[in-house]
Amino acid sequence: QVQLVESGGGLVQAGGSLRLSCAASGRTFSGYVMGWFRQAPGKEREFVAAISWTDSSTYYVNSLKGRFTISRDNAKNTVYLQMNSLNPEDTAVYYCAAGIGVREYHYWGQGTQVTVSS
Repeated sequence: QVQLVESGGGLVQAGGSLRLSCAASGRTFSGYVMGWFRQAPGKEREFVAAISWTDSSTYYVNSLKGRFTISRDNAKNTVYLQMNSLNPEDTAVYYCAAGIGVREYHYWGQGTQVTVSS
């Protein structure tokens, strides 16, 4: 059974940083793409970043490139999202996902709340 478990969310002041983690288990993720999404209150879920489990190619939504960095640790089966210079507009539930392509995800975590205070 595939499990994606996010952690690292919390309350942070504007300008601060957080690192989210996504621990993956239940199958071999070689060939998969791991992604981060977020959903703010009253808004649709949006793509944030993704990384290839195979060759570490990374993909970002343009608006967050430079502030957010996605990375992975194969030995720990964990994907990270480093978020810097946070602002209140980054407040959302952040979800980890796994799929066979940047636009196709089959497995989702339950999400972790990130709240940025002004």
